[in-house]
Order: sequence, then C-alpha cells, then structure tokens
Amino acid sequence: MSYPTAGSERMLSSQMRCRNALSLLFFLCAAFAFLLRFTVSPQLMNMVVDYTTEGGPFYEKLHFGTYAIFLLLPVVLFSRPFLLQGDEIGLFKALIRYSVLIFALVPYLFIAGRAGSSGFIIDTYLVAGAAGLSMLALSADVRRSLGDVVLGMLILSAVIGTVEAVTKHRLLPYGLQELQFRPIGLSMHPLALGALCATAIGFVALTHWRIWVRVVSIFVLFVGCAASGARAALILAVCEILILLLFVRWPRLSLKHGRQAKTVVLLFTLAGGAMLVAVLFSGGLLNRFGKTIFDENFMARVTIYQVFGLVSWKDILFGMNVDDLLAIVRAKLHLPYIESAPVVITLLFGLPLGLLFTALIFWFVFRLLRAAPLPAWIATITYLLAALSNNALSSKTPEVAIIVVLLLAYRNPPESTSLAAASSGPVGIDSSKAQTANAVSRHYPQLRHCLRD
Repeated sequence: MSYPTAGSERMLSSQMRCRNALSLLFFLCAAFAFLLRFTVSPQLMNMVVDYTTEGGPFYEKLHFGTYAIFLLLPVVLFSRPFLLQGDEIGLFKALIRYSVLIFALVPYLFIAGRAGSSGFIIDTYLVAGAAGLSMLALSADVRRSLGDVVLGMLILSAVIGTVEAVTKHRLLPYGLQELQFRPIGLSMHPLALGALCATAIGFVALTHWRIWVRVVSIFVLFVGCAASGARAALILAVCEILILLLFVRWPRLSLKHGRQAKTVVLLFTLAGGAMLVAVLFSGGLLNRFGKTIFDENFMARVTIYQVFGLVSWKDILFGMNVDDLLAIVRAKLHLPYIESAPVVITLLFGLPLGLLFTALIFWFVFRLLRAAPLPAWIATITYLLAALSNNALSSKTPEVAIIVVLLLAYRNPPESTSLAAASSGPVGIDSSKAQTANAVSRHYPQLRHCLRD
C-alpha cells in the first residue's frame, strides 16, 4: 500500500515543480516585457528607429515593449489552462470588450486619413488591455510579484530623478528644451515622473512589505515627486498621503485605537512634512513654487482651448489631422505643444466619437476599480487628476498600462489568499484543476502550502 502512495507523491511533486518552473518563466517574461515598455523612453527609441520623429514605416511607430507584450499575450493565454475566480471572469470579459473596441479605432483612423494618430491608440491604450489580459492569465501570487517589480521600478525612478535634480544631469537622453532643469528619472517627461511618483504612493500601501520599507518608499516617492517640478502632482501627493492616513483602516486595531494611532501619526507627519518642505526649498527642489502657480505653463493649458474658435465646426464634429491641428496651434496661439488631452481627443476623433472614447476609458478604469481596495482608488484618482493637467492621456505613454498592471496586482485585499478563494468553489477555464487541488489537499495535507496558486 505504501508504494502507490509514494509514487503518487513523486508524481505530484514532479508536476508541482514543472508548474512552478513555468510560473517562474512567465513571471520573468512578463517582467521583461513590462519593464521594456515602462522604462525605454521615446528618446531612446528614436536612437534606433523613427518612433516619434516624422517619416519611417508604421511598424517603427510602435514601442519595442508593445511588441513584447503583444507576443507575451497569446503565450500566457493558450500555453496552459488557467483559473478565473469570482469577479475575474467578468473582468476578463470586460478586458476583451475594451480591447476589441479600442482596436476598432485603428482601421477607422486609417480610413479617415489619420493613420499617424493610431500609434498612440495602440501604444497607450491597446497595450494596456493586452497587459491586463496577460496579468489575469497569471496566478495571484505572480500578479502581486509583478506589481512589486513595477513599484520597485517607480521607486528607482524617483531615486534617479532626485539625484538628477541635485546634480543637474540626466541619466537618460531628453530632447526638449526647458527654461528650468527638471529631472525625468526612468520616465519620458518630468510631469510623467511626478504623476507616477504620486500614483505609486497609494499602491505602496497595499504591498506586503515591512512597514518601515513602505514608509521609506513613500518618503522616496514624495521626494521624487517634489524633485520632478510637477506642481499639480505634488499637491495631489500631499492630499493623497493625508487621505491614506485618515481614511484607510489600519489592521489589527479597533476603531478607537485606530483613531488614536492615526492622530499621533498625523501630527508627526505634519511636523515632519513641514521640516521636509523647508529642506526641499533650501535644496532648490521646490523652486517652481517660488512664483505664482498662474505662470506661463498654466496659461498655456488655458489658452489651448481657444483653438476651438480657430477650426471649423466640421473639424469639431468629425475630427481632423493632428499635424494640421498642431500647425494651427503654433501659428495662431504661438504654443509649441498641445498639453491638453481633452483638446487632442476631441479634435482627433470628433466630438461624438471623442465622448464615446472618453466614456470607454473611464468605464474601463472604474471596472478595474470595482474590486479594488481604497488605497487603489485613491492612487488611481490621483493619477487621473494629474494626467488631465497635461497630455499624458493623448500621447504615447506607458502610464495607462502601468495603472492597469498595478490595479490587477493589488485588486484584492492584502489579507485574502487565493487558497481560501479556491476552497469556495472556483470557476474558470480549468475547473477540474481546482477540484484536483482540493482533493490533493485533503489526502496530502503536507502539500497544502504548495497549492496556493
């Protein structure tokens, strides 16, 4: 009787080793694809291909990381069965629906003679859907690990940005000429650095890291946000930290003890924040707050809306070529860039289709937030408010994909475990695998800890 049991244990052990090796392989491939898209800036891409410059074939207008994520997607979807539990099934369908609708915009832009604008649709929005589908096809533990990797990248970017602000020397190439030096870290623009640092603060609160590591990480991200010179992002980061302290419940504390602890921590935070602001001012990292907020950059974001009076009603209703729009802005409004996502989206698609596109994006984001904890809501709203103050949502950026990856990585409360969800009866693409796992757990309790997928 012992021989079949020993043979079954060896077979199960071999299967689990193969499964763990496959999970590790997928984790490494996904981490490589995500980091390639999130850290290789357009300036680096332009050194190899005509990514954002005029001319060149269409395939050069897509990021290398975009190709990597698109290649990763069919591999993780069709190479082996995977489980979808509870709300994940509806979320998977929502991601499919979102990706199909976004992809339908590409041939429309080609037919309308705006093929060049389809690049940012693919590189910003369609790749976010592909990244989300890839995340759902991986186990909860792998998703969380990928979220930790992305957060580690953002923290490293904040550190690099702070060093750049102090040394006045950038690590990565940056082609834009600015009146005042601003760091970029591992991002493509100072405003992107500030927005991502502010956004990452909320997601750090959802990690399983030690409390001192989380506190240090939030401190580093806040300093990186200040160093970026992104004033709107910094103000939002301050509000975000205060909201996290006041409204996020602390585990293992009663409501009374939680309020007392939050009051003490809030007082220390306000006192430490005042000292930090003084240090940052003396270090020159808050020079952009030395003048009024209503400066040239602010006025440029207001003046750009005058462009609606310079185009025809047909352009407003049916859209126009972005190059023609930029030419009007430079000639009539004397602005070098269009730093307004609402203006670009409205005049690219036309007002009716632009409203539908905006509704699709907000529906998609809030669909991801449905099962997310409060810090994820706070972080996502922080990003949206920061992004609406510039052109992050209307240009080739990885930020939407970063938000999708982080939301799927930390969408469940930290105290929940996938094993508990599995025991309640998972449904998905491979329900027989869940039944086998439950049976093995009953007959071989010593292997229960190995089945936490």
